[in-house]
Amino acid sequence: MPLANELVAARYVSFATFRRDGRKVATPIWAAPLGDDLVMFSAGDAGKIKRLRNSDRSELAPCDIRGKVEGDFQATIATIMTADETAAAHAALGQKYGWQLTLLDFTSRLAGRINQRAYVRIAAAD
Repeated sequence: MPLANELVAARYVSFATFRRDGRKVATPIWAAPLGDDLVMFSAGDAGKIKRLRNSDRSELAPCDIRGKVEGDFQATIATIMTADETAAAHAALGQKYGWQLTLLDFTSRLAGRINQRAYVRIAAAD
């Protein structure tokens, strides 16, 4: 089952990961299509990345910039990408978010955190 079209087209999506006790934690993110999947990035030490190291279970829903969900959640599987895969993910995000990503990259370089990013591939759960 492919990802819903509204998720691929959405400017922001609510990305939900799950704690060990099963509680859902949702965060608004940028996500861009790469093949049949979506890709996103976050700080490598962010909670969502830590939770993904324990379980690849996740959900996506379209949302606004503040995270207010504007549709139904779809079950997904999220995996942390290898260093070899990140260039394609970054290019896909750059194609969708343009100058906003350029500005974010610039500030991340100034802060010395650009190399600490973790890129994630999100696929529809079967």
